[in-house]
Amino acid sequence: MRKKVTKAVFPVAGMGTRFLPATKSVPKEIMTLVDRPLVQYAIDEARAAGIKEFIFVTSRGKGALEDYFDHAPQLEQELRKKGKTELLETLQSTNMDSGAIAYIRQHKALGLGHAVWCARRLIGNEPFAVMLPDDVIAAEKPCLKQMVEAYEETGGSMVAAMEVEPSRASSYGILDTSEERGDMVKVKGMVEKPAVDEAPSNLAVIGRYILSPNVLKNLNKLKSGSGGEIQLTDAIAQEIEQGRDVYGFRFRGQRFDCGSKAGFLQATVAFGLAREELRDDLSAYLQSISQIDRAAQ
Repeated sequence: MRKKVTKAVFPVAGMGTRFLPATKSVPKEIMTLVDRPLVQYAIDEARAAGIKEFIFVTSRGKGALEDYFDHAPQLEQELRKKGKTELLETLQSTNMDSGAIAYIRQHKALGLGHAVWCARRLIGNEPFAVMLPDDVIAAEKPCLKQMVEAYEETGGSMVAAMEVEPSRASSYGILDTSEERGDMVKVKGMVEKPAVDEAPSNLAVIGRYILSPNVLKNLNKLKSGSGGEIQLTDAIAQEIEQGRDVYGFRFRGQRFDCGSKAGFLQATVAFGLAREELRDDLSAYLQSISQIDRAAQ
């Protein structure tokens, strides 16, 4: 019987330099998208997919991230006293049970592969998910849940994939595919940030993975790859070389790259418009801006 995916690794050790000066004191992962930190969207998605153990790979200066998931008894007491039941429930939904969450330090910025490798002792010999909070995905059924359901049929390793403009292939890990299976493709190779004229396809890997524990063994042997970092895609590509199955999963939903300022702003507008209590005011404001732009032209 195939083991269930109950552990997820969240690599959150990056310094967030694209969001300076805000990230001088605030970890990027707790910057708010509407009224929830980026990392809360990832946690909610993981919970919906059946994840029970949450492993954060952090770095120096991420104490506020750890505090975010702690209980706030004084604040809860004040909300209870004032009868603010809805706010109290919202607050309590962010709490993590004791023992459900663990933090590991990545002392050197050696890449995503190295960050995942840092969590190896907590993962053990089980399949596990990797989630990058920078990638926020709006979907009717959460992206990782879609992947877990597909994984239960296929096993192996699986990466979330989406089509990108060929000119942007050099910003992603790109899949070399061999077989179409509905939402999934069989992968025969992976290339990390290829030159535009060397990309095997326009199917790019984004920040959701379900991985075999064998990937950790591959990471043990890897030296630095593209950009002088230890690349997770190189370790997954070794699975293919060793005869194990790797799949690309075309998820249903819209992905926002909240690691960039433009993507963060786009996500803010999209998630704001999706909220019933914000939609009318935000729509009216966006329409007024559009009218001003047209008049200026």
